[in-house]
Amino acid sequence: MKKTVLREYAKLIVKCGLNIQKGQDVLVYADLDQPEFVQMVVEEAYKLKARQVTVHWNYQPLDKVHNRYQTVKTMSEVPQWAKERQQYYCDTLPARLHIISEDPDGLKGMNMQKVAKARKVTYPILKPYIDAREGKQQWCIAAVPGKAWAKKVFPGLRTSAAVEKLWEAILYTSRVNEDPIAAWEKHNADLKARCDYLNALGIESLHYTAENGTDLTVGMIPEGRFGGGGDTSLQGIYFNPNIPTEECFISPMKGKAEGIVYSTKPLSYQGQLIENFSMRFENGKVVEAKAEKGEELLNTLINMDEGAAYLGECALVPQQSPICQSGILFYNTLFDENAACHLAIGMGFPDTIDNYQNRTLEECRALGINDSMIHEDFMIGCDTMNIDATTRDGKVVPIFRNGNWAF
Repeated sequence: MKKTVLREYAKLIVKCGLNIQKGQDVLVYADLDQPEFVQMVVEEAYKLKARQVTVHWNYQPLDKVHNRYQTVKTMSEVPQWAKERQQYYCDTLPARLHIISEDPDGLKGMNMQKVAKARKVTYPILKPYIDAREGKQQWCIAAVPGKAWAKKVFPGLRTSAAVEKLWEAILYTSRVNEDPIAAWEKHNADLKARCDYLNALGIESLHYTAENGTDLTVGMIPEGRFGGGGDTSLQGIYFNPNIPTEECFISPMKGKAEGIVYSTKPLSYQGQLIENFSMRFENGKVVEAKAEKGEELLNTLINMDEGAAYLGECALVPQQSPICQSGILFYNTLFDENAACHLAIGMGFPDTIDNYQNRTLEECRALGINDSMIHEDFMIGCDTMNIDATTRDGKVVPIFRNGNWAF
């Protein structure tokens, strides 16, 4: 891939994605797959007057080694220096960038029960720091190709050709064209217009149906609102959390979901795949989960904590989205969630509550925003999906027909 094109992508991420402010610190989390591109991102961040950019590298094989040899007790420790680092992040509010490239099967065979047990111990310790930063930081998730990921997506190509093909797909779906910034401004305006229409309806519930058997009704929070594209932090900074994105999303009312929903794409969780699965909800909670592949992992996920079995997000994505139209199954949630309507179990988004900037986090959760240590999206959209909204004044309004917007 031409370095001039990659440079434009790096500029898009730091300027449109993070919108780094003069003197701000930046944290970059990346795998070892594309160090030259990470270097570009760091340089572009400094050009925007970042004070300090810190890169944290990750390597899946090393994660497996740690998992294999460390005890659950050791994995559960949060040393004092780690707490002090979290407090430092609360005090300085660095912009946070995740550049993902992981192998969808890279952690296959890892003992996820150990991971789950350790996280149940560490999360309550880290949660106060996470809550303290809620809504205050800019953050962005973007992607670069990894060799193993590229071969998973394009198994019939040699590795170098697969990486190049994945680069093309990432750049196309991320709108890296002649003027990426202008393209994103136009895209954000379109998503905002759709959210404005949805918010004006006064939706009480959404009813999902599809020929694969999906029949699910999800209740909305009266104070809830749809968001999409760019977001504004509590510091007043506009940023784009996901590059790419095609969704209009909302956090539903905890405890208000009835029926069954079937997945339409694999879920990549912690470097392992869960495929062809379904979830049945009663009183908002998953009471039954089945999967052709990864069922034990799916149930581990659902039982991570009390909130993990409840919905945290409903996202609307048309089959006409560029990612869906590409015909590529990415085996990566950032892309696959933007190719189809999806739901998420676990944590909801406080910033989907109207006037959230003048409410406390506790007040947002009291209104019905779910709380959990996880937030995992899974795809349910297909070309037979219909979605109807029942409004608070009793009207039924078509939102999706045959997988696309009905308005």
